[in-house]
Amino acid sequence: MSEDNCSERPRRAGPEHNIGEHPIGEHPIGEHPGLPYRVVLKKGREKSVLRRHPWLFSGAIEQLEGTEEAQPGDLGEIRSASGEHLGIGVVNPGSQLAIRMLRFDTGAVDLPWVLSRLHQAAALRARMVPKGTTAMRLVNAEGDGLPGLIVDRYADYLVVQCASLGMSRLQNLWLPALGEVFEPKGIVDRSQRARGDANLSRQDTLLTGEAPPQLLEVQECDRRFAVDIMGGQKTGHYLDQRENRRRVAALARGGKVLDAFAYTGAFGVWAGTEGAEQVVAVETSAAALKLARESWRLNGLDEQRLRTVRAGVQEFLRHEQEQFDVIILDPPAFAKEKVHVQQATRGYKDINFWALKRLAPGGYLATFSCSQHIGTDLFQKIIFGASIDARVPLQWLSRLGAGGDHPVHLDHPQGEYLKGLLLRSLS
Repeated sequence: MSEDNCSERPRRAGPEHNIGEHPIGEHPIGEHPGLPYRVVLKKGREKSVLRRHPWLFSGAIEQLEGTEEAQPGDLGEIRSASGEHLGIGVVNPGSQLAIRMLRFDTGAVDLPWVLSRLHQAAALRARMVPKGTTAMRLVNAEGDGLPGLIVDRYADYLVVQCASLGMSRLQNLWLPALGEVFEPKGIVDRSQRARGDANLSRQDTLLTGEAPPQLLEVQECDRRFAVDIMGGQKTGHYLDQRENRRRVAALARGGKVLDAFAYTGAFGVWAGTEGAEQVVAVETSAAALKLARESWRLNGLDEQRLRTVRAGVQEFLRHEQEQFDVIILDPPAFAKEKVHVQQATRGYKDINFWALKRLAPGGYLATFSCSQHIGTDLFQKIIFGASIDARVPLQWLSRLGAGGDHPVHLDHPQGEYLKGLLLRSLS
């Protein structure tokens, strides 16, 4: 298992298509028949749209008109205060994030347009996803030009999450398009796991095709994992950490590894396949730890090398006396809203302080935050503070983030939620 297929030719994400084979119809400026909403922005508020930022908040709206049939989440034409056509977005008058822009030109939002976006997304994954990988993100919302839509592939099944009411109401466009481009056995909606607009329906539903099995086997560079895509967190597996798992596992040979906030133990499995002497997986969910042990067995690893601990990470770190050569800290988001940032800062500092206390001299710490409201600079300062208080000097080896199947649009930096640091103890 030590041979790494990640450097080999990538696996195709879906059937190859000519992106230009579906011409997108154009309407003359200002003529968009059938659009339920027309929105006029306040003076000066068009600047972000002209910079192609996809979000407009309610405070930017000067005037909003809707037809009698208009419902929250329907399409609308967006205009500047001077009457200039700016594009088309989905409009949710009851949400603070009132508009998510879909187009910044005069084209239509229709099936050919969605197909064009999906062909582009598939072409990227065909280049970026390593061979021997059957679990990946196919559509990363704003990063792929489809705001509010997440699509993950698990072997022959797709899992969809809608974070916006507008994207949910466009299901009649993206659902058949997903079937055409990626040809799955079944498509599941797990929007209840996504945070998004108010009054967005939250339910787990089979949208089309076959229902997935309770446990599904997927691969990352030929490492095998058991995934519960209907009952697990997010869409079943932390796809955004694939490249970080590979990188950290390379440091684990012959060492003791702590996989904290382990969930289904994917970091630990990678470390085990790269020759870690022992892996300790700490997680509060018994079901997740059961999947961790199953994935360990799927890869033919000696079960004596894995220790699973059902406990809170902070409690474990405070009471554990063993030291580790590699520690991975991948906690859930501590700051889901801006008002939680101060409290989250204390939480991140605390777990990193105690992790440093358990890090062996010369050991490696891979520490992460998936809180969108904790920026990269703030996260770095938090870890610096923990290092000072723990009296453990650190080398900063590299920044870590999501893989290439989680692209962030340059016009929408808020899409970069996962940030991490790879550090080495000098104590």
